[in-house]
Amino acid sequence: MSEADLESRLVHSLAVNTAIHSKHLSLSLSFQRLALASWIKENICKKECCFFEKDGRGDVCKCGYAKTDHTDEAIKPEDFTGESWNIHRHVREAPTDAFGDISFGGLGQKTGKYARVSTDTSPEILYQLLTEQWKLSPPNLLISVTGGAKNFYLKSHLKNMFHRGLIKVAQTTGAWIITGGTHTGVMKHVGQAVRDYAMSSSMQSKIVTIGVATWGIIHNRKALVHPEGCFPAHYLMDTGNQGQLSTLDSNHTHFLLVDDGTHGHYGVEIKLRSCLEMWISRKCLGNKGTGGTIPVVCVVLDGGPGTLNTIYNAMLHGTPCVILEGSGRIADVIAHVSGLPLIQVTIALIQQLMKKFFGQEYEQFSDGKIIEWTKKVCKYTENHKTTKLTIDAFLPRIEFLGVECWKRQLELAINWNRVDIAETEIFTEESQWKSSDLHWAMFSALAGNKPQFVSLLLENGVSLRDFLQKEETLCELYKQLPSCFFLRKLAKRIHSARCSGRQAFGIRTRASREQGEKISLTYDSPETQRDPGTDLFLWAVVQNNKELAEIAWEQCRDCMSAALAASKILKKMAREGSDADDAEEMRELASHYEKHAIGVFTECHSSDESRAKKLLVRMSHLWGRTTCLRLALEADDKNFIAQSGVQALLTQIWCGKLSVENPVWRVLICMVFFPLMYTGFLCFSLKPMKPLGCWSRLMYLYTSPQVKFYWNIVFYFAFLFLFAVVLMIDFQSTPSAGELLLYIWLLSVVCEEVRQVRNSKMYINEFWNILDVLSIILLWKSIHPLLTTELFYLGKIILCIDFVVFCLRLMAIFTISRTLGPKIIIVRKMMMDMFFFMFLLSIWVVAYGVAKQGILIHNENRLAWIIRGVVYEPYLIIFGQFPKNIDNTEFDMNSCSVNATDPLKPKCPVLNENQSPVFPEWLTIIMLCVYLLFANILLLNLLIAIFNFTFEEVQDNTDKIWKFQRYELIKEYHSRPAAPPPFIILSHIYLFIRSMVLRRPAKIYKEFSKY
Repeated sequence: MSEADLESRLVHSLAVNTAIHSKHLSLSLSFQRLALASWIKENICKKECCFFEKDGRGDVCKCGYAKTDHTDEAIKPEDFTGESWNIHRHVREAPTDAFGDISFGGLGQKTGKYARVSTDTSPEILYQLLTEQWKLSPPNLLISVTGGAKNFYLKSHLKNMFHRGLIKVAQTTGAWIITGGTHTGVMKHVGQAVRDYAMSSSMQSKIVTIGVATWGIIHNRKALVHPEGCFPAHYLMDTGNQGQLSTLDSNHTHFLLVDDGTHGHYGVEIKLRSCLEMWISRKCLGNKGTGGTIPVVCVVLDGGPGTLNTIYNAMLHGTPCVILEGSGRIADVIAHVSGLPLIQVTIALIQQLMKKFFGQEYEQFSDGKIIEWTKKVCKYTENHKTTKLTIDAFLPRIEFLGVECWKRQLELAINWNRVDIAETEIFTEESQWKSSDLHWAMFSALAGNKPQFVSLLLENGVSLRDFLQKEETLCELYKQLPSCFFLRKLAKRIHSARCSGRQAFGIRTRASREQGEKISLTYDSPETQRDPGTDLFLWAVVQNNKELAEIAWEQCRDCMSAALAASKILKKMAREGSDADDAEEMRELASHYEKHAIGVFTECHSSDESRAKKLLVRMSHLWGRTTCLRLALEADDKNFIAQSGVQALLTQIWCGKLSVENPVWRVLICMVFFPLMYTGFLCFSLKPMKPLGCWSRLMYLYTSPQVKFYWNIVFYFAFLFLFAVVLMIDFQSTPSAGELLLYIWLLSVVCEEVRQVRNSKMYINEFWNILDVLSIILLWKSIHPLLTTELFYLGKIILCIDFVVFCLRLMAIFTISRTLGPKIIIVRKMMMDMFFFMFLLSIWVVAYGVAKQGILIHNENRLAWIIRGVVYEPYLIIFGQFPKNIDNTEFDMNSCSVNATDPLKPKCPVLNENQSPVFPEWLTIIMLCVYLLFANILLLNLLIAIFNFTFEEVQDNTDKIWKFQRYELIKEYHSRPAAPPPFIILSHIYLFIRSMVLRRPAKIYKEFSKY
């Protein structure tokens, strides 16, 4: 497979995965309803009688419907003349006319979805209706509840236990509950259980309760009929006047109303319900391709002949049944004979049990019916494993009913997220597991976001090294990522790369005879092997999954680097993400892992300080050959850098081979009078067996970052002094000696910046480096004008501006100061505040300036004076320079030009017939007062308040900010040549000759590797 094909498949899969959760959100509600109505009309039908024949009860057809409910064609049929009514011939299908949303009103305004469906509707169509049109998630378990529909009584304590048990199972497994859907018998109890859960639970998710009822026995069903669907249909639960009919239960969430074209006949839905349950049981469990199917459990309470038929059909389809002992009637009959040998299950025993549990109802059953029941009970107990449970045993046993294989049990437990069952039923003390036996379970738990199962599997023998030994496993995990910012960013990057014809990212391909090229998602290094914990941790972090990332982090070999890398990745994604809630979660998780890194380092530092310091500067091959210090800097982890152990290391690096105990004044004296260091005036941190030589002492002194910094400060002041002298006193068309020295100095500065760019990938991210680049650009722009006589003065102007930039660069030396360093940060933040504040201020300045200019001056066409009147003068008003041309009090006609003929004077205001200015003082003065009120008082005080907030924010974290920003300064001078500019150019010449002339490989800078 080519790389282009791989990227194409990846883009397609990412796009599909990202669009799954958002494709329906873009549709309007009305469009969704139209689409639903169109789909239902095309795929779902109802049944209606097409031949009216009286059944002897007046104007009532043999189908059960009144004459008025029939169409004209059915009342006077031409095709069925002389025939007797037959349900198979005289009932036809037609597009359904009852579907949409159903509202039951009352307290809570309960709503659900419903559809009138034909008995011949395909179960596949019904499943599509439930999952695709009604947007139900596929179930992990199907609980079919059947039993007594009328005259059903359950004792209060049994009812409470049944409610808790059913809801617990449905809630924890993500099950669908299917019942008869009416407000009677066991269906009513299921609805009450769902209602109690909804009232007591704070969760937004609902328990899916699907009622499959007969359309012809629904009371007030006419309220549900509308050819275009009802959104919603207002349904009245009138149980008092329902008669032989039944009302729908308001606590069900979805209704499938099965129609066979008749009225008043119960049990019409049984066959379709059975087919639907069988179809669902054949669907794959979950979406990970594990090979298992959705389990179905039939729960039986009480019940009569219809319930026995349901149980018998379940037996034929291989569906396990839970017979709840103590619930009454047929459930208790089966429960009492289920444990007996088949030879003991006789007609006499069944008669005895029926008398006991059915009471007076027993008299209604004929001998033939009892014999039929006995045969079905015997057949059931012979061919089907029955589970007889009391109510209090209902909860812990329903999940694994009929499941004997441990692999199938574990698969179900993972899909249901029931780690408690896995601990008690599968991972017992007697069980011994091989890692390879549980790899499929680990993949399912990771892909399904089941962190508790991941921990359980790791505790019971799963080895991450074995699990992720094949790169294909990690690739499959990335394919299973849910829609997240990382996937959208990756898809966008690959798409942009394909459009531009370049490679999206570094893809290492590996040849394989059988499988072609493969993409490696891991980092290979000759010094180290893959760390499966790191691979899994990165997979969890990019999807912002805290629980799984926490588990994977505990398996990482380099856990401190992993925590800092996670902090960096999450903060980066938070900055680029568009969702505010997701970004906040990412920042919280980044802070969480920064605390982890702090905790690890604190433990290491308390055990062994020297080894903890080496840990900070050790290169991590697992994270791109970087160090913990560099990761902390790039992640902006100020709390980590501010630790005393990290600061102690930075101080040691700052002093170099000099002892940290040396006072600054001693170091400064030895910089000038270096022979003093041979007298013991300075202490060195190294204590070798033999004394240090003279040359070694000299090298240790002048290569110390501290000494380099002090020399650079001295020479930088000298540079600025020389720059100022040349600009103000000695700037000639023919360069003088001082000017030539300045240019050489500037050249050495440029060469040093080029060296820093080559050695640092994050050069431009530093604020002071941006100023350096700006100063170099201005210097470059001034070269050409300085070499041209006509533009010589322009070149000097550019150099003067460049001098300002170099002076601002001087502020960087204060970052080493604990007192002044944070103040530099305050100034930078205030500059940003002021920059955005100017946009707000400019609105008032321009509004007042344009209005004033238009009122006072008529048709001024000189651009310079327009800008002066519109922008400059209103801006000066803020600082107290009030205008004199808005009234006659201080206006002087000699200060302006009447017809704008004098280029050095503004145009005079509008004049009257006496050639004196006409000032609408009532307007101009009011405008000035309003402008001053907002600009001077409101906006300037707002700016002060913003500055005060910024100052307090930084001041509260002064110590952390100073400790963080000194790291970059220490790193710069640690890698800098010893000589300051302009002498540093000698080092640059040496590096140039070494690399370009002698062709020797450049030395790889290893950050603080000696510490």
